[in-house]
Amino acid sequence: MTLDIALTGLQNSAAQCDSLIANSHKTDPVGTSIHTQIDKEQITSAAFLNLFIAWETFLEDALTKLMTGNPTLGGRYPTRYVSPPNLDAAKNLLKGVSQYFNFANHDNMKTIAGLYFENAYPFEPHLSSISQDLADMRIMRNAAAHLTSTTQHKLNVLAQRIFLTPQPGISLYTLLVTPHPQSISQETVYSIYREKLICAAELIANG
Repeated sequence: MTLDIALTGLQNSAAQCDSLIANSHKTDPVGTSIHTQIDKEQITSAAFLNLFIAWETFLEDALTKLMTGNPTLGGRYPTRYVSPPNLDAAKNLLKGVSQYFNFANHDNMKTIAGLYFENAYPFEPHLSSISQDLADMRIMRNAAAHLTSTTQHKLNVLAQRIFLTPQPGISLYTLLVTPHPQSISQETVYSIYREKLICAAELIANG
């Protein structure tokens, strides 16, 4: 699997997530929602979680392909500090002595990229440019996976930062489907973060 397939995989997954959310909000000919409110909320949250997982999959694919000597889509070969003989060996290098590598931790991701590639190319500066966005999405990912008092508090804080007003008890669904205040075209919070992921992935893949 080369980087074009890794990037296409993320783009296709994002399109599927968009489709899930759009379909969950469809109405019948008289304007009545086809799905119940709880269905819409669960489908939307699951779609966001799937998007985040697709991003993590892209990062793993990109890392392992580049570690084993593949070029970027732009034809450049990063200077490697490791030379695993195959993809399985590359994945084992990522895991180290742990059971798995946590791609959701963007600080670890930036560190490993710097350890394995000169100047962390092609992952930097693109990961750093969306560092806060990745941290935001990790909060949303955690809220989608398991809502506790801790994850709810972090979600409240994130929502207040985005909307500039207190948002006590806001649901992940409401956060995701509400238009982002900085979007001129009234794109939702989900759409804004989705585009940032896709843009960063394209820049990384193209080198």
